[in-house]
Amino acid sequence: MQSSGLPLPYGRQIIDDDDIDAVVSVLKSNWLTTGPAIDQFESAFAAVVGAPHAVCCANGTAALHLGYLALGLKEGDRIVVPAITFLATASAARLVGAEIIFADVDPDSALMTPETLKAALDRAAGPVAAIAPVHMAGQLVDMEAVGAIARSAGARIIEDACHALGGNDARGNPVGGGVTGDLAVFSLHPVKAITGGEGGVVSTADADLAETMRRFRNHGMQRDKFNDSAQALAADGTANPWYYEMSEPGLNYRLSDIHAALAASQLKKLGRFVARRRELVARYDAAFAELPSRVAAVIRPSGRVSYGAAAWHLYVALIDFEALGQDRADVMHALREHGIGTQVHYLPLNRQPYYRHRYGELHLPGADAWYARALTLPLHPGMENSDVDRVVAALAEILEQRR
Repeated sequence: MQSSGLPLPYGRQIIDDDDIDAVVSVLKSNWLTTGPAIDQFESAFAAVVGAPHAVCCANGTAALHLGYLALGLKEGDRIVVPAITFLATASAARLVGAEIIFADVDPDSALMTPETLKAALDRAAGPVAAIAPVHMAGQLVDMEAVGAIARSAGARIIEDACHALGGNDARGNPVGGGVTGDLAVFSLHPVKAITGGEGGVVSTADADLAETMRRFRNHGMQRDKFNDSAQALAADGTANPWYYEMSEPGLNYRLSDIHAALAASQLKKLGRFVARRRELVARYDAAFAELPSRVAAVIRPSGRVSYGAAAWHLYVALIDFEALGQDRADVMHALREHGIGTQVHYLPLNRQPYYRHRYGELHLPGADAWYARALTLPLHPGMENSDVDRVVAALAEILEQRR
């Protein structure tokens, strides 16, 4: 457990002896990559999220790229992406040539809503090939409503669930089970729900999409379906043992067995990790509710939605820095002096120089309002209750001094 006297980062992994043992076991085996640990992890992950198929790969960005490739997104296709998300949700789509239509978000939860999706579709000035709703901070987009809009527009759905592993929708279905979306993407980065050191996973109910992603993650190679039988087959009609084909270029997005073994070990603890995150969020909420009115007037937890059970990845406080008359960076520096790490999730993507140059200025009031107030506080399963109290007390003290 994190000691209350030690520096407290906004996120970090927990590595136990069984995780280390799992990695050592692979290191002592004959397979460091493309070995049995990959199939074992994919099967376990698919079972956890309730999907028929799971495809692991090098990282969450690779997972998004594989998903877009598998959906057949191409040059000039349009995809709707919420303005509040990490760079990869949009940049991986640009890698396949798709044009980004930014959707605004709810100013208090940073989630795409049915209304902001409809507004983005109206701005698209043409058919939209796909939408990429993001389950921000672990809270869930209303996928039933958003999915209905997407289907009526003829758009495919790729859920960016990198923040939401272990969450459940309003009907109790695990995120990533393929109930609403075509694909769901997860990250195994160290600050996420579980870690492989690095890694990503795409879950789907579509066997053809899964097969396509497996091919793309391994250079586009095929060893079982051949177009050129003259080269592929021996005289007796069986496949030459050395032979493989490439019908189209792929990438080296494989996950190693070392990473997969760590992720599989961590996956067994997902329920405990998610439960602890929920306890810490409840502790934060209670602590903020007890703040003096003069401090509570300028700070509150991010907005809550009711589209299922969140698997909290981030704890975001919304602070009225304008009313406070202080710069957010000053507050972050002051918290760092208390040994408390913070972050901002995220600068609206439409305000990134690349997208401003490509698409011009875009006014998205919900995203701007979220960004102006958001401050991510420490949240990870290794924290003690006293760590939450320490963070809230330090933040309240700093804000009161600056009023």
